[in-house]
Amino acid sequence: MNNARLSDIAAQAGVSEATVSRVLNGKAGVSAATRQAVLGALDLMGYERPQRLRQRSNGLIGLVTPELDNPIFPAFAQAIERALTQHGYTPILCTQLPGGAPEDEFTEMLIDRGVSGIIFVSGLHADITARMDRYTRLTDRGLPIVLVDGYNENIQAPFISPDDRLATRLAVQHLVDLGHERIGLALGQRRFVPVIRKIEGFKQAMGQLLGVSDTSELIQHSLFTVEGGQAAAGALIDRGCTGLFCASDLMALGAIRAARERGRSVPGDVSVVGFDDSPLIPFTDPPLTTVRKPIGSMASAAVETLLEVISGTPAKNQELIFQPELVVRGSTGSGPLVNR
Repeated sequence: MNNARLSDIAAQAGVSEATVSRVLNGKAGVSAATRQAVLGALDLMGYERPQRLRQRSNGLIGLVTPELDNPIFPAFAQAIERALTQHGYTPILCTQLPGGAPEDEFTEMLIDRGVSGIIFVSGLHADITARMDRYTRLTDRGLPIVLVDGYNENIQAPFISPDDRLATRLAVQHLVDLGHERIGLALGQRRFVPVIRKIEGFKQAMGQLLGVSDTSELIQHSLFTVEGGQAAAGALIDRGCTGLFCASDLMALGAIRAARERGRSVPGDVSVVGFDDSPLIPFTDPPLTTVRKPIGSMASAAVETLLEVISGTPAKNQELIFQPELVVRGSTGSGPLVNR
């Protein structure tokens, strides 16, 4: 390996070139943590490990995600795969596509491959109209699973969720602090657990902060897409909303489009808050104020919890809830001046 590559790997791993050289040549005098950092840098940068340093995989882990159109899902997949690789496991990514293989087919394929466990991200477990026996069958046969984003009390497995109620509270509080009184909520179909929880958080926040008891005109369902956000936000703007909380960053981009379509400026006339803080969102026009989903800590927890079950800890129904945080950028501003 030439010196340029050595220096790149050293920089990535945060060690000296001499240390990289010692690891690659199998020399003693390097701590296990440093060795792992160098091998991790090697993997991350796409270099093949020398034959003698190739670890036998601890096993395969399935990762089932929705379509990767929404940048939050590739970010999640990457964080989970990185954590699995650090623990010596080989991830198998299964991405659902519209009209493609359904979740159950992926699950069967992963079982046929002999996976040690499966992590489901925003799967059917988040849909209250879906049958949950697909998961109870897996837990009954002793297959370790972890479910991210969505909760069901009947599945004996760990769940990893962001605090959707708090996320909504943070967004509404921010808009109220800016002087908005007519605040709308744009989200996906009402059959999903995160949607139900955001509505609960919205009703509570609107009641406590603004004394609004009837929120029916302020909640609009659509799809978790740019077009869905555009349709939902358009309806809310037409009903007089000047502040909008959208249940995904993609929906928020659609909301900005809907405002501009109506000759309104963002944030001059309409303030928009997204949810996720997915990659590239800081670079939108205007940069999007959003509620950040704690992907890194959720991904680590999903992997660590799964590995505990694989190592023999009995699986039980529990939900680990992670705190989101408000990230204020340029898409929110002062509300309309109210004549009193």
